[in-house]
Amino acid sequence: MPIFRAISEDTPGPKWAAAFADYWPAYKRWWSREGLTGRPTYREGLQALREHMPELLPLYEMLCELAGGGDAQARFLSFYCPPRYLAGCSQAIWPGEEPLIVRNYDYSAEAFDAFLLKTRWQGRGVMGMSDGLFGLVDGMNDAGLAVSLTFGGRQAVGEGFGVPLILRYVLQTCETTEEAGRALLRVPCHMSYNVTVLDASRRFLTAYLAPDRPTVLTHAAVATNHQDRVEWQSHARLTATVERERFLLQRLTLHPETPEKFIATFLRPPLYSLAFDAGFGTLYTAAYRPRARAMEVMWPGSVWQKSFDDFAEGAMDITYPTSASV
Repeated sequence: MPIFRAISEDTPGPKWAAAFADYWPAYKRWWSREGLTGRPTYREGLQALREHMPELLPLYEMLCELAGGGDAQARFLSFYCPPRYLAGCSQAIWPGEEPLIVRNYDYSAEAFDAFLLKTRWQGRGVMGMSDGLFGLVDGMNDAGLAVSLTFGGRQAVGEGFGVPLILRYVLQTCETTEEAGRALLRVPCHMSYNVTVLDASRRFLTAYLAPDRPTVLTHAAVATNHQDRVEWQSHARLTATVERERFLLQRLTLHPETPEKFIATFLRPPLYSLAFDAGFGTLYTAAYRPRARAMEVMWPGSVWQKSFDDFAEGAMDITYPTSASV
């Protein structure tokens, strides 16, 4: 069972380097599992960053140096054309006045950073759940912009970046949902993902990213594991994506409920997944409050409360329940 860690480091330094060194053997095995010749070269990844996310180049070069300066580390940190990976996940925006996005991250506990990382890289405050210690699977910046991803339920793979780095880019360079939408339309993604964005003015969108067709921006307040329709039937059945979407849409149309009650629904089935053996168990629930610049990370019976003004480092040892104990 994983130990979640909360780490704060304003600029890339010894904390980040130590974490990367600990995780690098596993990262390298994953990145090269199809052979390193199947991954883009350092030059190709650098050129892709220069073309699509030039603002991140100084940060990328700094992280590469901290990671040891090797070719394999640099190729990995570019997040360009990574191996394919699938997740579950559910996310929704609370229909009340307070800007609030809640998400469940459903994935394999064996392939997960379990790092809540708070940084001030390039002068921009960002906190969120790390992926590859550069990307993020969800997060928020100090301007009150929050983002979260779910897998889009399609098998197509193409040229583009791993979506966690795209989330990092959005949070490093954008302050509003409108700005985030423009960035998501422009940066190519290597697989299909749904990215929900919410800002402090409660403007929101969900972007349907794909490698083989243009990104579509929608006003959807709910995202599970398909886009406008189910295209991968077996995955949809395995993850119950349609059932979870219907459940959330129903919650949004009921009489108004408190934020706490809305959040609590994510900690119970059908949103809370017990499919840990299949690699789709709910590893955590996160709630982001852009106006308050605060967040909570939750598990049944445990909660972390963090904000940009009050972010205590620490660790949380999580034991996941079985179906019989829920």
